[in-house]
Amino acid sequence: MPNAASPLLTRAFALAWLASFAQGLALHSYVHLSGFLDALGANAVLIGWTFSTLAIAALVTRPFIGRAMDRHGRRGVILTGAVLHIVACAAYLTIERLGPWLFVVRALHGIAEAMIFSSLFTYAADIIPESRRTEGMALFGVSGLLPVAIAGVLGDLVIAPHGYRAFFALAVTFSVFGLLASLPLRDAPRESGGAPARGYWVTLLEPRLRPIWWMGAAFATSVSTLFIFLKAYVLQTGNGSVGSFFAAYTAAAIVLRLGFGWIPDRVGPIRALYPSILLLSAGLALLGVTTSVAGLVTAGVLAGFGHGFGFPILAGLVISRARASERGAAVSLFTALFHAGMLVGGPLFGVIAREFGYATTFWCAGAGLLLSTLGFIALERSPRLERERALES
Repeated sequence: MPNAASPLLTRAFALAWLASFAQGLALHSYVHLSGFLDALGANAVLIGWTFSTLAIAALVTRPFIGRAMDRHGRRGVILTGAVLHIVACAAYLTIERLGPWLFVVRALHGIAEAMIFSSLFTYAADIIPESRRTEGMALFGVSGLLPVAIAGVLGDLVIAPHGYRAFFALAVTFSVFGLLASLPLRDAPRESGGAPARGYWVTLLEPRLRPIWWMGAAFATSVSTLFIFLKAYVLQTGNGSVGSFFAAYTAAAIVLRLGFGWIPDRVGPIRALYPSILLLSAGLALLGVTTSVAGLVTAGVLAGFGHGFGFPILAGLVISRARASERGAAVSLFTALFHAGMLVGGPLFGVIAREFGYATTFWCAGAGLLLSTLGFIALERSPRLERERALES
């Protein structure tokens, strides 16, 4: 069980959690964006590329963000990203048609998102006790999961009577609250001693982290299908709603984290990771075959259980295996995997959806995740990594 002597719910943790929650509400409001683009006449491939534009911008800026955090601290990046997020959310209100401006707005949003969530998650890693790392990251991650369900349901309630622009205006309000919650944050004291930072790209090539990069990328690519294509899928099939799916998804993940968040730290994160991957894959597979609202909700529960442990376990492994002086770069790289997944998953699964339908898209995402797990196992058992572990012990 968790060590009560290492408190998680400090003032700094609560402030960072609230900032992440508000920014998450703004960000996840755009889970409904594919419906807005569909109304403007976009097809599945164009929708995929629109989401990939955000991912490209976020990926390009990640090295600079990681370097800035490790050299100058987290707070400046948090506040700059929060201001930029307000500007990006407001810019959606100016989109009248498909065209270059849409992609400019998406790129701006990608830069803001990269700054906010890299810095907030790094800040959380700084203040969470090492003995409760996976549990702490799981609890902090609730601040990003709750907005998925809330924004999904709010969109269902607001868009039908008032339209997409009214909902996008609400996202601007959320982003403003995110900035206000960030203002009191102060950087945690730097850890003294230890090896110096070697740079962003050296962290990327770190042998101990390569298995996590691989598994995180596969996890993110599979999950991207839900955030990119679910809205268009339910509109096409009339089967349930985005709100019902993500409410089930989020509730399952939060129940797992609040009630059983201590399990990975106790049994070992790798042991707890494999069932999580299996559950997420099962949820994606069920989503591809269900024809009922109950099936859609059940798929959300299964996928939510998988996400509930999968994300914090992978994040905790990154923090544990990276040098303390390179934590900003490592967490920035880890959060970048979710943009890389969107970049790959948007166009790839968009083509699959166009040619074979959305159901096949979700099937392929689940199958790809299971196959990628075999690659993760091989990387974890590589002779070089085994030798490093032997030396450390």
